[in-house]
Amino acid sequence: MTAEAENAASEMNKTSETLMENTITTPQVTAKTDSQEPDEAAQPVTAAEVLVRCLENEGVKYVFGIPGEENLDMMRALEKSSLRVIVVRHEQGAAFMADVYGRLTGKAGVCFSTLGPGATNLITGTADANSDGAPLVAITGQVGTERMHLTSHQYLNLVELFEPITKRSKQIVNPDSVSEIMRIAFKYAESEKPGACHVDLPTNIASMPVTPGPAALPLKKPEPDVENASLASIKRAAALISQAKHPVILAGHSAVRNGAQGALSAFANLLHIPVINTMMAKGIIPYTSKYSLWTIGITQRDYQNQCLDMADLVIAIGYDIVEFAPRKWNQNAGHTILHIDTRSAHINKFFQPDAQVIGDISYSLQQLLRRVEPKEEPAEFLEIRNQMRAEYESYANDNSFPLKPQKILYDVWKFMGENDIVISDVGAHKMWIAREYNCYRPNTCIISNGFATMGIAVPGAVAAKLVYPDRKVLAISGDGGFMMNSQEYETALREHIPIVTLIFTDGSYGLIKWKQMDRYKSSCYVDFTNPDFVKYAESMHAKGYHIERAEDLLPTLEDAFSQDVPCIIECPVDYGENEKLSEYLKAKFG
Repeated sequence: MTAEAENAASEMNKTSETLMENTITTPQVTAKTDSQEPDEAAQPVTAAEVLVRCLENEGVKYVFGIPGEENLDMMRALEKSSLRVIVVRHEQGAAFMADVYGRLTGKAGVCFSTLGPGATNLITGTADANSDGAPLVAITGQVGTERMHLTSHQYLNLVELFEPITKRSKQIVNPDSVSEIMRIAFKYAESEKPGACHVDLPTNIASMPVTPGPAALPLKKPEPDVENASLASIKRAAALISQAKHPVILAGHSAVRNGAQGALSAFANLLHIPVINTMMAKGIIPYTSKYSLWTIGITQRDYQNQCLDMADLVIAIGYDIVEFAPRKWNQNAGHTILHIDTRSAHINKFFQPDAQVIGDISYSLQQLLRRVEPKEEPAEFLEIRNQMRAEYESYANDNSFPLKPQKILYDVWKFMGENDIVISDVGAHKMWIAREYNCYRPNTCIISNGFATMGIAVPGAVAAKLVYPDRKVLAISGDGGFMMNSQEYETALREHIPIVTLIFTDGSYGLIKWKQMDRYKSSCYVDFTNPDFVKYAESMHAKGYHIERAEDLLPTLEDAFSQDVPCIIECPVDYGENEKLSEYLKAKFG
């Protein structure tokens, strides 16, 4: 191995031993033992109080939700705690805030609600977190256990309701079990693959005393062990890579979650292997890297599909099939595939790896780099990259109005710093963000592409700004998705969280209209009217802007981010570009 490769391997060793750059670490609150303060466990405490102590012990800093009659005891306990309670205007917003908080930090975001309709409002955000691999714990209030066998006002079996959309859903029926149930919930939520867990707390159990002693204390939170891949699997993988003439890396969200960006960049750069990332792995390798082939994920065949077609080996690193279905890039199931992740591959007839390397991703890449010689420069792939970049840059000076989505995102990229964060809602603009908004680092462009949920951008931006108060946080939404959770602008104002939302306005559900036009050449049932978004912002004591010329977007972004209140920017968009893109890609790639 060359000296350059040895130095890179040494650096990757350091990478594998550190947390990913964009992960917030919170100091662990150590559970107090009888020897430290013998009187605390002896004092009578309620189940609700123990639950809140468990949250503190898990390092929770924020809880998002709406109080109700059935969680009064928990509210009382929260009031006495060190936690910051973010009271929202809709429980769905609370779940999305917890979702994005968990995705950015790797620590479970916590949301809560009362029973019945409050709990059902948590479902969409909880399902989103579970599908997207974001750690989340949802806590619901519930009727007393003495009423559950009866037809009761607002009663639903929430444990069964949440089971299909969580990793674990449990009800507390014994006050002495609170600490165990909470520790298990966080363990499941934060372990690979991260996701959502649900805890249901009946109102009578919440007020019951917990037996003094161990039951009244939070459980210890152990540090997770890192498991490394077997030498045999690494040797098999090294042989596959060595034999390949035109390998391509397909990087997914697990590589981001597990802090493998440094190792992956070194692996690609030293071995001269091009990298395609999924929407949820944007920034896993800087888009400026010579070997970055940007993002795959839009419906149409694009440059990335062409590159995968040319590959004789697809090295799937942290790739989860929920992000982008393998049938969309391996329709004939003919690719040779190497799967590198912390978990074995999902079962899918279009994704059948020829070898799997299961364990810490950074360690696996380090070991492979020691055993594989660099490839020749991938000239054909680099030429495709040049075509992509030329197309991207061609919109830099396009001042047509309404603005083309390519131009909007070029200006946004030009304005935002390398560490600043864009939160994408779901709609036609998401496809353009995936294709046109480029990143230098992971977790600087957040896209929901497992569950792909409209309405996530505004509450998600609130959470992102709480995590990173010194960074610019921009929510980008369509006018459809924005109105689904725009009420959280009042939350942002009240909590002094100065987010900015850029709304692509066209008066329709643009993505569905795009699909209808592609399939039928006409559309139906997708159009609507909008409020005056400037006045809408002002009605909530925020600041509003309306873009009237392409040249106004950059100075408007500058002004909005100088404000100390939340801001809304309405930007008319020319979605005629949707159909033009479809026609262009069909003609180019079939």
